[in-house]
Amino acid sequence: MTYFEFSAYLRFLLKSTNAHGVHSPFVFNYVTQCLSSKKKHSKDKSINVLLNSIAYFSAKSIWIAEGSKAQKIVKKYDSNLIWNTPPFDILFFEELDKKGFMTLLSEGKIHNDTIIFINSIYTNPQKHELWKELINIPGITVSMDMFHLGALSIRKEQLKQHFTIRI
Repeated sequence: MTYFEFSAYLRFLLKSTNAHGVHSPFVFNYVTQCLSSKKKHSKDKSINVLLNSIAYFSAKSIWIAEGSKAQKIVKKYDSNLIWNTPPFDILFFEELDKKGFMTLLSEGKIHNDTIIFINSIYTNPQKHELWKELINIPGITVSMDMFHLGALSIRKEQLKQHFTIRI
């Protein structure tokens, strides 16, 4: 763990909460029924969150970078998923640029209930700054910082809120 990651983790622990600090019914249910699940599919926390989320949201259409470790694991886990066909229920990014993200939002490839995961949001200062820019985009209403990864959603019925959640 780099110095940046270590100091970021300490700050994360000071700010983070569990389900009892969450005042959004959508996020509270997600934390208590999905993120707190004892079901472990992998040693990688990000992969566990992804796989549990696929089941929790009954995802049908998914996008993960072709040939990535995450894609290989998910394909073994659920062979009924539809790959790379929008609108997407779940997207999982190892890397993301703001311009590409804005294109994704504007092209109608996601819907109100889409969950967008961004892996390793604390690996370096630049990636963390990009994460902070993404959560401030006006269309993003829900953002969840879980240290190992972040999740974004555009739920129109939800007031804009950011959550820092220990998993």
